[in-house]
Amino acid sequence: MGEPIEGVYLSAAFDLEEMFARYFEPHRDRVRLRRPEAIDDPLKVRFALAWRPAANAFAPYPALRLACSIAAGVDSIVNCPSLPKDAVVARVRDENQADFMAGFAAWHVVWHHRNMRHHIVHQARQEWARQGIDSFVPPRDCTVGILGFGLMGRAIARAVTGMGFKVAAAVRNAPAAPMAGVEYEAGTDATMRVAARSDLLINVLPLTAETRGLLDARFFAAMPRGSVLIQLGRGEHLVERDLLAALDADHLRAASLDVFEREPLPPEHPFWRHDRVLVTPHQASEPSSVLMAAQVAQAAQDVVAGMVPETMVDRASGY
Repeated sequence: MGEPIEGVYLSAAFDLEEMFARYFEPHRDRVRLRRPEAIDDPLKVRFALAWRPAANAFAPYPALRLACSIAAGVDSIVNCPSLPKDAVVARVRDENQADFMAGFAAWHVVWHHRNMRHHIVHQARQEWARQGIDSFVPPRDCTVGILGFGLMGRAIARAVTGMGFKVAAAVRNAPAAPMAGVEYEAGTDATMRVAARSDLLINVLPLTAETRGLLDARFFAAMPRGSVLIQLGRGEHLVERDLLAALDADHLRAASLDVFEREPLPPEHPFWRHDRVLVTPHQASEPSSVLMAAQVAQAAQDVVAGMVPETMVDRASGY
């Protein structure tokens, strides 16, 4: 075996070496990752492990042929202006991550469908306050919309249909083998048509030019009065002021938010104190670091050997 393939950590947001170096130890014979300041010969760098790289992050490495995300999302990488035009972009593909996401989404569906906040409020008051079952819409009469029907969206659909809810999914093209219990809206304005049908709407879309700012005043106006947003995609999907307006106007009943345009969410942000908003700290799901390191090492080997990595994404579509 020859020398390890040279790689570099690139992130303006996190110390990737501190977070992940130990997971690459089992692969040290195949790849070597270092911080930019530790790279002695930039011409030898063939790949990068990246997350929210600086605009000029890739510029010092003219021989770089692969940029790997630390997670499923690649938007900050494909949108980086210094990314070489011929570089392959890869992401983590983890079936377990989809299952974690599905459980998180299903929990929020139940939280809103059964008004579980009621019990938190009354426990604090030491009150035995039951809710009559007739105050709830039966799951079979309640539509859960899903925006984004890749690995995450399909896992969510399986979980939600398993609880008896109807599901409407927005897709580019109707699948050849539809999932039982799922109705599909395909093509132009599919997301708006799903919005119009959804009592509870779950967003797990990737961030692209088309989806940036999708969750705006026009979108919320299309949703039924009294419906709920469960936002698990990307912070940049949401126009925050428009959501606040929809909630304060009583058009939307509530929202669960796990991702934000600015993270961590600033202490002064109104979402923290809004009684109809449930905030979680970008924790819906994350891939195994062990699996991520193994997939990155394999992708680096594949690219250097002139092969296409299994974890490659379409740079144009972002997934």
